[in-house]
Amino acid sequence: MISFRFIISIIIITFGALVAAGTLELVLIPNHMIDGGINGISIILNTLFGGSLGLFVLVLNIPFLIVGYRILGKKFVFKTGYGMVLFSVLLEVFGNFDPLIDDTLLATVYGGVAMGVGVGLIIKEGGCLDGTETIGILLSRNNSLSVGQVVFILNIFIYGSAIFVFGADRALYSLLTYFITYKVIDIVSDGFDSAKAVFIITDDASYIADNVLKRLGRTVTAFDGRGYISKQEKTILYTVITRFEISVLRDILDEAPVSSFVTVMDVSEIIGNHIKKFPAKNQK
Repeated sequence: MISFRFIISIIIITFGALVAAGTLELVLIPNHMIDGGINGISIILNTLFGGSLGLFVLVLNIPFLIVGYRILGKKFVFKTGYGMVLFSVLLEVFGNFDPLIDDTLLATVYGGVAMGVGVGLIIKEGGCLDGTETIGILLSRNNSLSVGQVVFILNIFIYGSAIFVFGADRALYSLLTYFITYKVIDIVSDGFDSAKAVFIITDDASYIADNVLKRLGRTVTAFDGRGYISKQEKTILYTVITRFEISVLRDILDEAPVSSFVTVMDVSEIIGNHIKKFPAKNQK
């Protein structure tokens, strides 16, 4: 049964895709600027070979949807797939409208802000518009880089390629837009890698701990506890995840055989590697 919260989430993702697609077609592209990730690659290919930008975006993202299904589960793929399809369709729709801004500096600033709002809302609801985030999750499982750092490195190569297509000045303006977008995403969704400490009080620790390790690659620390009133024995699980992964954790808790009491807190600093994921070869 579809919950009210899920419906609200889809509405927010719809609005986020609308804002992102409108910003790209009406502000950034008319000023010969690109977005990062798969969207940026799609714009470059569309500029070089013509055709449908929305189709490029959709086709290039399909492999990452498949990978995302294996890693993050059905809800992530549904929300992400819905957002990507809607985003691709809206790109074609907005492509028929006149540009909103023809000033490069204004396009850089306000385009970055608007793009950050649109993408940030979608990330906040557990989806994404770009396959590079899935790449970031995959690569971060096997090295010391965070998801945001992996995405940033990939985007450096993409913006570097844009120099040969749009010129150095437009590539640098695009890079500046990306920095603005990323900071706004940080505000809207607490960022890709904003750490969250999670305490889970449960009667079924093994199911939750196994799925957190399997689907998120995170270690879990278990404590023995007892209800003060009920006197019943409880297990308290502690782990640290990113904001991007909270929606997946919520799915794990919803699918658990018994209900749990959960608190999520912001983490200002992490010392050590608890936030990092175990390599897939250790997940046995």
